[in-house]
Amino acid sequence: MRECGILLPVTSIPSPYGIGGFSRAAYEFVDQLKEAGQQYWQVLPFGPTGYGDSPYQSFSAFAGNPYFIDLDTLAEEGLLTKEECLEADCGQYPAYVDYERIYKSRFQVLRKAFERWKLLGQESEENLSLETEEYCVYMAVKNHFNGKSWAEWEEDIRMRRPQAVARYEKLLADEILFYEFQQLKFQEQWKKLKAYANRRGIRVIGDIPIYVAFDSADSWFHPELFQFNEEREPDSVAGCPPDGFSPTGQLWGNPLYRWDYHKKTGYAWWTERMAYCFQLYDVVRVDHFRGFDEYYSIPAEDETAAGGHWEKGPGLELFQAIEKKLGKLDIIAEDLGFLTPSVFQMVEESGFPGMKVLEFAFSADGESIYLPYHYQENCIVYTGTHDNDTLQGWYGSMPSWDREFSKRYLGNGHTPREEIHWDFIRAALGSRARLAVIPMQDYLGLGSEARMNEPSTLGNNWKWRLLPGQFDRALREKCRDLAWVYGRGREKKEEEKEK
Repeated sequence: MRECGILLPVTSIPSPYGIGGFSRAAYEFVDQLKEAGQQYWQVLPFGPTGYGDSPYQSFSAFAGNPYFIDLDTLAEEGLLTKEECLEADCGQYPAYVDYERIYKSRFQVLRKAFERWKLLGQESEENLSLETEEYCVYMAVKNHFNGKSWAEWEEDIRMRRPQAVARYEKLLADEILFYEFQQLKFQEQWKKLKAYANRRGIRVIGDIPIYVAFDSADSWFHPELFQFNEEREPDSVAGCPPDGFSPTGQLWGNPLYRWDYHKKTGYAWWTERMAYCFQLYDVVRVDHFRGFDEYYSIPAEDETAAGGHWEKGPGLELFQAIEKKLGKLDIIAEDLGFLTPSVFQMVEESGFPGMKVLEFAFSADGESIYLPYHYQENCIVYTGTHDNDTLQGWYGSMPSWDREFSKRYLGNGHTPREEIHWDFIRAALGSRARLAVIPMQDYLGLGSEARMNEPSTLGNNWKWRLLPGQFDRALREKCRDLAWVYGRGREKKEEEKEK
């Protein structure tokens, strides 16, 4: 069955409160997806973010971002007044998230709601998992130490000695409860929004980062899972090797897994993590899939990634163990980057659909594996991902010979420059891939100012927001028509038959 969807992070949903969330506008976006003939909404990871605001560097693999909690819903529950919602200093940029202002103001508003929640004695139908409770403890202690990572805490609590843990849990009981309140509200609100999307025929594609952050509840509570020494300091960290884009490679700094330990446990932690993701999403895109075949290991003391080396990962054994416990799962393998024969083999044997990105396709030699005529049905095609420039921005910066090749391939020599994105969108929708996912910025024809992330940079990422009214009726109808033309819009096809 041929289908299509749109990539739009929750942070990008229009909102008067500075950042998107599980608000009325999110429900309206679901309706708009339906009107546009789409069947999927792809989002970025939902975890609470820290320094750099990256959803791929979260304080926990088992917690939700409190910024997504809708303030208007809390007001409807009697936990906030409308005036208190509007008091939050969210910044003055409706097209961009001002994370510094959100960080400084949002928790003040949520704390007011929390205090009323305690007074009213409200109860929740949701339950928090042990791992989510660990996150709440971690954040309370982290706040006690002025936001420092656990590596900089006092020795007894850094090493999680039982007497110290008991003392801090007692001392910080109210702060821990504050974080539990946030997670309960996150779960309540997302569960309702996702159920609404599913009723409207929209499935949600989520994202699971391969690594966790060092500054996280995961590494503090479970050091045995990672390549740490006796002092719980990393021996080696994650990254990727030097290439044409980065002469010294990329030093991500995430702790690496102790895969031999995970194997002894039957991959229990990973199974729990995947189960949590499938509570949130209908489909899960597994980030950096090649890292399960081989991963790049960099000595922790190195300042660049140039001195790293490749190590063997768990391979398909991990996913077979997960499937044995959870059953068959709807997984997408993010198989981008430098791929070896063993990675190709692992993707093929898994049966998971891989990813094809059109922005990687148009090199003048005409030999890219991402050209549409190479696709098999069992793949997901994107014009670009959250790590790519927008189509318009990318096309404007292409080498002239690559641009000329794209014109010859697509036959778009007479397309106006401002409309060029539609030619690439049509190429994606018309390909053999069973699912085509287009970033919202590309449907809107926006330039590089709307780029979501530029890898290995800080300061200007994860900020772009959709403005109210941008995804208007005319654009939705065009999306719907293209979905039908390329066999991806079932409802439109039935309507045409009736005519």
